[in-house]
Formats: sequence, structure tokens, C-alpha cells
Amino acid sequence: MKSLALTLTLCLSLFSLLLQAQPDDYLPMDFHAERRQALRDKMPDNSVAVFFSNPIRNRANDVDYIYHQDPNFMYLTGHREPHSVLLIFKEEQKVEGKRFDEILFVRSKNALAELYDGYRLGKDGAKDKLKMEVVFETPRFESFNLDFSKFDKVLFYDFMNDVRQTEEEGDLYDLIAQFKDKVNYNQNDLNIEPQSNNLDVVLLDLYMTELREIKTEAELDLLRKAVSISAIGQVEVMKAMKPGMSETEVQGMHEFIFKKYQAEYEGYPSIVGAGHNGCVLHYIDNYKPAIEDGELILMDLGAEYHGYTADVTRTIPVNGKFTEEQKLIYDLVYEAQQAAADSCQIGLPFSTLYDITAKIVNEGLVELGIYKSTKEIDIINPDTGRNRYYPHGCCHHIGLDVHDKGIYDRLEKNMVITIEPGIYIPEGSPAAKKWWNIPVRIEDDYLVTEDGCENLSIRAPRQSEEIEKMMAEPSMFTDYTLPDLD
Repeated sequence: MKSLALTLTLCLSLFSLLLQAQPDDYLPMDFHAERRQALRDKMPDNSVAVFFSNPIRNRANDVDYIYHQDPNFMYLTGHREPHSVLLIFKEEQKVEGKRFDEILFVRSKNALAELYDGYRLGKDGAKDKLKMEVVFETPRFESFNLDFSKFDKVLFYDFMNDVRQTEEEGDLYDLIAQFKDKVNYNQNDLNIEPQSNNLDVVLLDLYMTELREIKTEAELDLLRKAVSISAIGQVEVMKAMKPGMSETEVQGMHEFIFKKYQAEYEGYPSIVGAGHNGCVLHYIDNYKPAIEDGELILMDLGAEYHGYTADVTRTIPVNGKFTEEQKLIYDLVYEAQQAAADSCQIGLPFSTLYDITAKIVNEGLVELGIYKSTKEIDIINPDTGRNRYYPHGCCHHIGLDVHDKGIYDRLEKNMVITIEPGIYIPEGSPAAKKWWNIPVRIEDDYLVTEDGCENLSIRAPRQSEEIEKMMAEPSMFTDYTLPDLD
């Protein structure tokens, strides 16, 4: 037993050293405290907001996916561990002889579990690292004497019922069940207007959306890094690209660059589609074994750095030279994107950016003979007016989510948005055969400023001539070879 105890002590000491070696450019704890106060300022009188951490997702059998914290929870606490719950009160409370306006419940310390799965902050660690005054371990939540019925509003996100129960006391499954019991939760009651109780699953998302769509300077620092990493990935892959590579290999080169710069995740499943595959908007198989000479390859990838994700797309010719038809389509998409970027300014309706790109794309398709006239453009979605070859929107917020929270009304200073027009002409479409299997999307990440928009991903070439020039440069991957498999 002494040997086991010594082993556990040594392991915990090692974990402490690893924590000290963490990067020093995470969001500071005063950022999270300020964000909690900003939310509190929006909350109605006599209300409490309740946030739960993300569940652990099972991959198969006893293997789980790498844990990713709920973005709202990360935004408000900086806490990256599962099985946690945060309570934020509009007014100061007095419970069990203590006064507070926020409480964090975190999972308990467990030396044996930490030996297998990694260090846990625990109550004391959370107080120290997260700078929160009132912290309890999650088994305490069930008996914590807080009367939720006294509040006019209990604000929370409704549950998706996709949380697994574990053997850990005070896990997320327990926390949700205990909360439901404390507030007399009945999902049917939430659909009744006026509600028969004080539960509200609508307002909290509105408040978080209003907060998160405008980025602080600290957030912009992390977004700039995420975008720069992603743009560098595009540049290095341009240099390395050649016929015969697989889509998976191309994906791997991008993600190698991400990891080289210590980006913890990809912000979303990487999209790497050559030829017809690039015409599938969210193609994520990325498994074409040999990309063919003469094809275009569409690469839509974003590094996630300390929680903040980029979203950058480039479309390039696999052999380094656009064909005549490819260049015509590419340059049309570039013209549409640049016109939208040039129009960016504070106060511009979000929808105007799409209208600008759609007008240029549609008129350009007519000029190329793909449509006879703009009146004959086939609309595939009557609600949006989008056509067969440009079927998606052009812009969205980025931040803690790749499609980040936003009201999508008008542009405001310190929003970070994408501009991403595209044209996709798959095999078998009504266009002439010479246009088939041409997918083009150009996507950049823009910061709305006093003077317009700043392109954060500008270091990745966008113009067709610049791309061809970059693809002729030597690559860091050129001499990277592996032995053949038997």
C-alpha cells in the first residue's frame, strides 16, 4: 500500500509540473470574471442562470472522444474539465451562512482516477486557478440548500437527453437529474405560454448571443493566432501539392501545421475534396486515394487555438495551373468575395453581403453562358433565393464555435465574420460538360473595424495568379518520405 501511495504522490506531483508548463496565452481569469458580470448585468431581477459543462462523448466501447468543453462554459469560467455546473445570480445570495453571487461545482479529486485520466483541479485548484471564491465538489450539489422556487426566472439551456450515466459520484448525469428535481422540471411545461413555473430556456441564449458576437481584445488575440495558423497551413500545402496525393494526406499536412503551432483541435471536421468531391459542401470523407492531374482541390479547414477557431478555404489546381474554365470560375468567385469585403462597414445589414456576392456570381454565370439570363437561374431554395451553383450563404460569425453565436442583424465593430462565396458545378449538371467537376470556394476571416474589414487570413494567397506562383515554390514536405508498406 505504501508503494501505491508513493506512486500516486509522484504522479500528482508530475501533473502539477505539467500544469505549470501550460501555455501562458490562455484567456486571463479576469476576462471570464468580466464576462460573468456582463451576463449578470443583462439578467432580469431576481434570477439565476445555470450552465452545465459538455458531456463526455463515447466513441466506441470503453473509448471516448477527446473532451471538448461547452463554449459558453469555457467563455464564463475558463474551466476545461467535464462534470461541472455553474450558477450565476443577479443579486447576492445568502445560503448556509455565506454570501455570494456565483457558485461553481467541479468534479472531486481522485488520485487513482487522475493516474489514469489526468489531473483534476478539484475545489481548491478551481479556487486558485479559476479565481472563483465559492467552489464545491459536485457530490455536494444534491444537498446544497438553494430554493430555486424563490427566483422569478431560472435561466438555462434545455436538455438534449444525451448524457450517459457513469460510476462517478456527482457526474453530469447526476447533476442534471438533481437540478431537474430541484426546479420541478417538466419539459412539457416549457412549451406553455405563459409558463406555469419560473423556468426559462429562451432568454439565456439571447444574452449569450449578444455577448459572444462582439469580441474583446483578448479574444481577438486568440482568433488572430488561430487564423494565422490556418493560413500558414494553406500556404504550405499549396507548395507541397501534386497529383497522386490522397485527400487524407492533404488533410494530414494541414493538421500537422496546426499541431506544430500547438493548436489543440480542428475547429470542425476538415473538408478536403478533389474534383467532384469538392462539390459536396460538407464533404468530410477525405479519402480519395489519388488526386488526379487537372483537378481542383477544395480545402476548408480551421485550427482551433485555445478554444477559438478559424475557418479558411482555398481552392487550388492540383498540378499548379488552372485550366481556362477553372480560372474563369475561380476569378468570378474571387471578384464576388472582394466586392463583399470592400463593402464591409459598421452598420451594414448582414444580408447585404450575400446579396453583393449573389449578384456578381449570377451575372457572371450568365456571361459565361452557364445560364441564358438571370431570369432563368434555377432557384433551389425559394426561401433564400439561392441557386443550383451557389447554394449557400456567404457569411457567418466565428469564435468559440465555427458558426459562432450572433444575431446576424448589422455589422458591428469587433465582430469576426467569414466571407465565403462559392460556385460548384458537379458532374451531370445542366451546364456544358467543360464546366463539370469545378468546385470553387474562397473563404477568409474578417475583423470588422472602424475603417471597414481587416482580412485576418490574408497571408494565404487568394488571387489565381498568386496561387500559381506560390505553388511553384519549394515545400517543407518535399523530402518527407516514408517506407512502403509490405
